[in-house]
Amino acid sequence: MSTKDFLEKDYYKVLGVPKDATEAEIKKAYRKLARENHPDANKGDAKAEERFKEISEAADVLSDAKRRKEYDDARALFGNGGFRGPGGAGGPGGFNFDLGDLFGGGGQGGGGFGGGLGDVFGGLFGGRGGPTRTQPRRGQDIETEVTLSFTEAVHGETVPVRLSSQSPCKACSGTGDKNGTPRVCPTCVGTGQVSRGGGGGFSLTDPCVDCKGRGLIAQDPCEVCKGSGRARSSRTMQARIPAGVTDGQRVRLRGKGAPGERGGPAGDLYVVVHVQPHPVFGRRGDNLTVTVPVTFPEAALGGEIKVPTLGGPPVTLRLPPGTPNGRTLRARGKGATRKDGTRGDLLVTVEVQVPSDVEGKALDALEAYREATADLDPRAELFKAAKGA
Repeated sequence: MSTKDFLEKDYYKVLGVPKDATEAEIKKAYRKLARENHPDANKGDAKAEERFKEISEAADVLSDAKRRKEYDDARALFGNGGFRGPGGAGGPGGFNFDLGDLFGGGGQGGGGFGGGLGDVFGGLFGGRGGPTRTQPRRGQDIETEVTLSFTEAVHGETVPVRLSSQSPCKACSGTGDKNGTPRVCPTCVGTGQVSRGGGGGFSLTDPCVDCKGRGLIAQDPCEVCKGSGRARSSRTMQARIPAGVTDGQRVRLRGKGAPGERGGPAGDLYVVVHVQPHPVFGRRGDNLTVTVPVTFPEAALGGEIKVPTLGGPPVTLRLPPGTPNGRTLRARGKGATRKDGTRGDLLVTVEVQVPSDVEGKALDALEAYREATADLDPRAELFKAAKGA
């Protein structure tokens, strides 16, 4: 807001009090209007929110004797945006000029007044070049944890989560003041932040320590929230955990955190997912893994084997003749669900089973096989390579 706009605002009219109103009358009027127009009492009403800001501006200036005098003096001098010289503004002997020229860094018409007038308005604007305004405040982020079964993590699940967070105090409607009429913080002039020099022409912004970043200070602190305007509350909500999450993954749900203040947006909810192991299946990225035992004849001669899938019917895979122990086969589209809706694969690792006790015909057959393959030495290449090294 420009200086001209600020001076043309009638703070007495905003509060509905006469220009000779006492401090008690101003305070009483402010409390009444602030309670009627507070954003927490008028959810979604933009006009009430803007009205509340104007009321806070007016009370912040008129309730301070020094600032009120500066405001009255400035209004008397620049009643309608023009300087009142001899004869009055716009009349005989008078003249008008734009206030922007006067405060625009030594513009025309301001040569004899720049320093003194800057001091006059310095107190009104709080060193910020504009009037007091309280700002909306974003709600806090919340973090919680859930534990899912292996199957729930792969396919996605909606789970109830219990949240504990800071929300507007019900006793004072989030104002922090017992009467619902907090004052704008004079240190940060309602922004909740203060600037400090960082060197090299830069400035750093920190939360205001006096109002703890709220922009408001309780005149009569609420006994429940001790003037903070926030109270701890618990609630249970349904959170949708997307398909394909992994153990330890942090899922962000926008706008599901703690509610904001003065019309500010809610924070975010972060859900840390813990996944229980499965007795059969494992996970490798978007692919599932499973180890399947096969007999020696199946590995040597080949054939078809059935393989279980997660939550679905088994699939049949072709085992090539001479399949070695540890070979991995692939069942496409039987893995975990990806973000785009497609699915990874099921990686099937073959584990050749060696019987611990062989008798009868099986023993005779193995003895015959050993005699038939006596000339084959599977370690010959090993020793050859060892000598060559």
